[in-house]
Amino acid sequence: MMGKILILVSLAVVAAILFAGIAVMAIGGETNAKWSNVLMRYRVLAQAVAVGILLVVLYFSSRH
Repeated sequence: MMGKILILVSLAVVAAILFAGIAVMAIGGETNAKWSNVLMRYRVLAQAVAVGILLVVLYFSSRH
Protein backbone atom coordinates (compact mmCIF):
# COMPACT_ATOMS: atom_id res chain seq x y z
CA MET A 1 0.00 0.00 0.00
CA MET A 2 2.82 2.41 0.86
CA GLY A 3 4.38 1.81 -2.56
CA LYS A 4 1.20 2.82 -4.35
CA ILE A 5 1.04 6.02 -2.33
CA LEU A 6 4.67 6.85 -3.15
CA ILE A 7 4.02 6.28 -6.84
CA LEU A 8 0.91 8.48 -6.81
CA VAL A 9 2.70 11.27 -4.93
CA SER A 10 5.67 11.20 -7.29
CA LEU A 11 3.38 11.30 -10.34
CA ALA A 12 1.43 14.19 -8.82
CA VAL A 13 4.67 16.12 -8.29
CA VAL A 14 5.69 15.55 -11.92
CA ALA A 15 2.25 16.66 -13.13
CA ALA A 16 2.32 19.77 -10.93
CA ILE A 17 5.72 20.81 -12.28
CA LEU A 18 4.56 20.12 -15.83
CA PHE A 19 1.45 22.27 -15.41
CA ALA A 20 3.52 25.02 -13.78
CA GLY A 21 5.79 24.99 -16.83
CA ILE A 22 2.80 25.23 -19.16
CA ALA A 23 1.42 28.14 -17.13
CA VAL A 24 4.77 29.95 -17.26
CA MET A 25 4.91 29.49 -21.05
CA ALA A 26 1.38 30.87 -21.31
CA ILE A 27 2.38 33.96 -19.32
CA GLY A 28 5.38 34.50 -21.57
CA GLY A 29 7.74 37.45 -21.47
CA GLU A 30 10.33 37.87 -18.76
CA THR A 31 8.69 35.28 -16.51
CA ASN A 32 9.01 32.66 -19.24
CA ALA A 33 12.67 33.50 -19.81
CA LYS A 34 13.41 33.24 -16.11
CA TRP A 35 11.50 30.06 -15.18
CA SER A 36 11.18 27.82 -18.25
CA ASN A 37 14.61 26.19 -17.99
CA VAL A 38 14.43 25.87 -14.23
CA LEU A 39 11.06 24.12 -14.34
CA MET A 40 12.26 21.83 -17.16
CA ARG A 41 15.21 20.73 -15.03
CA TYR A 42 12.98 20.13 -12.01
CA ARG A 43 10.57 18.12 -14.14
CA VAL A 44 13.32 15.91 -15.53
CA LEU A 45 14.67 15.35 -12.02
CA ALA A 46 11.18 14.58 -10.69
CA GLN A 47 10.58 12.13 -13.53
CA ALA A 48 13.84 10.34 -12.77
CA VAL A 49 12.86 10.07 -9.11
CA ALA A 50 9.38 8.81 -10.09
CA VAL A 51 10.85 6.12 -12.35
CA GLY A 52 13.26 5.13 -9.58
CA ILE A 53 10.42 4.84 -7.07
CA LEU A 54 8.41 2.80 -9.56
CA LEU A 55 11.29 0.39 -10.13
CA VAL A 56 11.92 -0.03 -6.40
CA VAL A 57 8.23 -0.68 -5.70
CA LEU A 58 8.01 -3.20 -8.54
CA TYR A 59 11.16 -4.95 -7.31
CA PHE A 60 9.96 -5.30 -3.74
CA SER A 61 6.41 -6.24 -4.71
CA SER A 62 7.66 -9.13 -6.85
CA ARG A 63 9.98 -10.55 -4.17
CA HIS A 64 7.34 -12.10 -1.95
